[in-house]
Amino acid sequence: MKVAVDVTALELTRAGTARYLDSLLPRVEREVDLDRLRGYSNGKTGTLWLDLAWYPHVLPYRARDADVLHCPTYRGPVRSRVPLVVTVHDLAVFRHPEAFPPWTRTYSRVVVPRVVRAARIVSAVSEFTATELETLLHVPRERIRVVPNAAAETFVEHGSREEGDYVLAVGTLEPRKNLARTIEAAQRLGVELRVAGAPGWGGVEARGKGVRWEGEVGDDELARLYRGALCVAYPSLYEGFGIPVLEAMACGAPVVTSRGGATEEVAGGAAVLVDPEDVASIASGITDAIARRAELRAAGLQRAAAYSWDESARLLLQAYEAAA
Repeated sequence: MKVAVDVTALELTRAGTARYLDSLLPRVEREVDLDRLRGYSNGKTGTLWLDLAWYPHVLPYRARDADVLHCPTYRGPVRSRVPLVVTVHDLAVFRHPEAFPPWTRTYSRVVVPRVVRAARIVSAVSEFTATELETLLHVPRERIRVVPNAAAETFVEHGSREEGDYVLAVGTLEPRKNLARTIEAAQRLGVELRVAGAPGWGGVEARGKGVRWEGEVGDDELARLYRGALCVAYPSLYEGFGIPVLEAMACGAPVVTSRGGATEEVAGGAAVLVDPEDVASIASGITDAIARRAELRAAGLQRAAAYSWDESARLLLQAYEAAA
């Protein structure tokens, strides 16, 4: 089987989609003939070219000889002669459009439902996202396959750890990561908050008393930060999966995360769950996680071991076969 995969996201981000591609593609290409197709973007004009030319026209033409075309985000063609598999990481833009730039909101509202309808198989990264696809975009459940994320091999409990007494927050600086409330919770407790993540949008900044922004860090440094943290606070307003939850648990760090969404599913009872819109709840969760450090460490390590990129690759290959 020849599978064409759009790897444009690797030019645009090092966050969740890039981790997904970097982890899955080397495993998938052991079993199929993989053709990596890459569009190029530079600034706002480049983004428009990708959305108006690359995804709807150039990409499906370049993939015309493949048995399957895989778009690892919901940016893709609205028509494709080649059987199409589309991965949906989250539908945050439909739940919280105010947290996204105007073009992203417009593109998502107009184009994304058509891309998803064009797909023979829609791959969701969690059961939560699968349900969101059914509810928001009316995708029949029989067309959805759940292919979860996992933690990379770098994220293990044994290894060097950062020094100091601090709580760690991880994620791109964007509104839905809920950083302002996390900062306020840490300040109420008088504990240092370190923030690891790339600059984003929406005016979100990692600054304030007791706050230290680490910027965007590599996996080795991120693993050090996880291992040294008193706990990891990830009370995001919305996630389709929440890879930092899994990475933190794999490194033995207690985790505080949001209840009622994908991160609760990923945590599987091995994290402290909080109301992400309530600063007092986040602060209480941090206190609880630090107090229960040994218990949560053991539970988190066990939970993280339940996820595997090898198993996810097997499930993705099954999705390709179902589409073809």
